[in-house]
This record gives sequence, structure tokens and C-alpha cells, in this order.
Amino acid sequence: MSTFKSLGVLNYRIWFIGALISNVGTWMQRTAQDWLVFAHLSNQDAGAMGVTMALQLGPQLFLAPWAGLLADRYSRRRLLVATQSAMALLSAGLGLLVLSGAAQLWHVYVFALLLGVVSALDAPVRQTFVSELVKEDYLANAVALNSASFNVARMIGPAISGVLTVAIGPGWVFMINTVTFVAMLAAIRAIPTSTLRAQPRAASGKGRIREGFQYVRNRPDIIVVLVAIFIMGTFGLNFVLFIAAMVGTQFGLDAGAFGLLNSVMAIGSVAGALLAARRGRPRLRLIFAAAGGFGIASGLAALAPNYTVFAITLVPCGLFALTMITSANGYVQSTTDPAVRGRVMALYMAIFMGGTPIGAPFVGWVSNVAGPRWSVGVAAAAGIITAAVGLVWIISAGQLRLRFDRSARGLRFLRIEAQRPGEFQRPAGPADADGHKAPTDVDGVKRSGAARDPHPDDADNS
Repeated sequence: MSTFKSLGVLNYRIWFIGALISNVGTWMQRTAQDWLVFAHLSNQDAGAMGVTMALQLGPQLFLAPWAGLLADRYSRRRLLVATQSAMALLSAGLGLLVLSGAAQLWHVYVFALLLGVVSALDAPVRQTFVSELVKEDYLANAVALNSASFNVARMIGPAISGVLTVAIGPGWVFMINTVTFVAMLAAIRAIPTSTLRAQPRAASGKGRIREGFQYVRNRPDIIVVLVAIFIMGTFGLNFVLFIAAMVGTQFGLDAGAFGLLNSVMAIGSVAGALLAARRGRPRLRLIFAAAGGFGIASGLAALAPNYTVFAITLVPCGLFALTMITSANGYVQSTTDPAVRGRVMALYMAIFMGGTPIGAPFVGWVSNVAGPRWSVGVAAAAGIITAAVGLVWIISAGQLRLRFDRSARGLRFLRIEAQRPGEFQRPAGPADADGHKAPTDVDGVKRSGAARDPHPDDADNS
């Protein structure tokens, strides 16, 4: 099946299984940590949860350029062994602290910051390591299946964590997560170095970080995707915050209900990732349409009268969110020069995750001051604004146009149509080694001739 074609590659299959087990443990710890902060260490303060998220994700902003250069220059396999081992040790340390009864809120803040530093170094390496496991035309599919794995774990992990947090406490959940890192390390060790696809490496010398920024500056299609993920990542995707606030404050329920809602949302997330895996190539129009769908679904969630209705509305929220995220990630990876892919993906992850230090405390403040429903409303506004930004850019870039058909009747007199292949050409991309600049199509992919081959998604009904 085309949806799962990357699983036919042995190396990717080994990676997928190890990552799935590790991701289950990661989601268990995230759920237990969030509930520990919210219910035990801060007296149901959503703002404290926002600070924890900000500390854990903030290092992305500062370390991204160097993390991307590491991913482009050194063995990604060895780097992954180092970062995954460090995260296992941090999980064990926090678990022992909680089990001893000595944990305080500031302890969690410190561990969140340390984990954020390691995660910032790990993220671009893990994202781009996939390109060494599968051939180039499988890359978008492999990225989508990674998202599916992550969200299957998101569906399983919080539900298990919710039960275990109540039954045995969050400390033991942290220790279980430590054990799951062994699966990821075993998977990495099981992939022979000789079987990995060779990728271009960044040369030594000054200016290599600047080279990555220069590449992105010459790609306006990637810039608009980065703007979109910044808006969504900063204000739209703070699921843990507004779900915890709705469960604990609005509906007055416990950690079990909180974990269950995370799993319910993951049902839609898995569906969105698998739908993205079916598509041969991510499209810009899909990214922004999914953002608009997320905004509408989040608006309905904000108006949900009870726990059951709120849970139902989280399914489309997850579907549209993951369709947008997976398509954006696959688009950037599959259209970026392999020699700078690590630096570009580091910038991508920095913008996507690094906005949390701004958005998470803000959403937590909105929840505390105006109520949990308004925090969900912030997510709805983020989705609508992102869709509007994308629509404006697509029209201004010439990918859509208004067409008047005087022979038509009713509303079909005025139509919005996609440009046909060859009708629009962006400015030339960055120069190659010989100083020549290759023309690119509307989605930023280099073209080898005067016009690219038609793609089914270029039809008017795409």
C-alpha cells in the first residue's frame, strides 16, 4: 500500500518500531509531568504549566543554528545515540527526585530546561536522519509515517499514563519512560552504518550557519510555511494547556480524564498523518486549508457544553493539526537541498517549537484571567489567521486567480482557479556550484526544463 511503502525498507522499519516504543514513553512522561505541575505542585495553575513548556521548548530558539550545523556536518547516527542517552538520564533523574518526595516546582523547571537543551540538539538530527534510511522519493511518505508513529504513541501513552499516575504516581511513570529509551537506542544500534544512504556534508569553515539562512531567504515558499508554523506553534498547538484547563477547571475532572482526552485527540492526529502519507507530494494549498479547518474545529471545541462534546470536537482538531504539521514538515524536507537540510530543519523546528515561550504563558494567562474556553479560542484564532496568511500569499504569488465566466449562471460566474503548470514561475532559486540558478515551480521545487511535468494535484479541484 502506498500509505505504508516506507515500511518495506528494513532500516526504516527498525527505526519505526524503536521510535514508536520510545514515543509511547515520552507521551507517558509528558502527561505525568503536566499533571504533576498542574495538580500537585502549583494548585491548578495553568500559568505554571506554560512556564514548564516554555523552558522545555525555549532552547530551540537559541541552539537551532548550531544544532542544524551539527546535523549537516557529523554522523547523525552517533549524534542520536548521544542525545537519546542524555534524555534517558534526565528522565531517570526526575523520576528519582519525585519518588524521593523531594520534588518541588523549581526542580521540574530545571529538568524541563535541561531536557529542552538536549531536545534542541536532537530534533534536527532526528528529523533528517530519515533521509539516510529511505530513498529521496520515499522521504515525504517516511516523514508522514513518523508523524503517525508519534501520534499513535500519543493515543496510547497518555491513556496509560493517566491510569498509572493515579495508581502509582508520576515518579514511576518517569522511570518507565527511561526504560523505553532503550528501544530507540537498540534500534539505532541495529541499523548498520554501511547500509545508510550517503548524504552531502557541510564543509568546515566560517559562514556555514549563515549559508543556511541565505538558502531560506531565497525560498519565499519556505518563508511563508515558516510564518504559518510560527503562528500555529505559538498560539494554536498548546493542546496540553487548554485540555488540562478545560478538564480540571471547566469540567472538574481528574488525571484519568485528562489522559483520555489526549488519546481521543490523537485519533484524529493519526488519521491526519496517514492521509498525508497517502499523498505523493505535500502541497502548499493543503497546508493552509488544514490550518483553516483547525481554526473552525477549535472554535467548536471552545463552545462545547460538556466533557463528551469537547472530546468529540478534539478529533477534527487533531486531524487538521496533524495534516497541517505533517504536510509542512514534508514539504520543507522534500524541497530542500540535502546539503543544507539539517540547518533548514533546525530553523523549522526552532520557529515551530521556539514560539512556545511566548505562546504558552500567554495562553495560560488567558485561561487564568478569562477562563479555559478563551484559551481554546486563541487556538481557533491562530488557525484562521494562518489560513488567511496562506491565502494572501498564494494569490499574490500567482498560484490562484479569479476568473470571470460570462456564460455561466449563478455563483459560477466568478470562480477561483489554480494556475496550470507552466503559467507561473517564481524567481530563480539559489545558485549552484557553477553559479547558475535553476528556475523553480510554484511549490519551490527545482525544474530541470522549461516546464515541469503536470501533477495530479495541480488540477482545479485540488
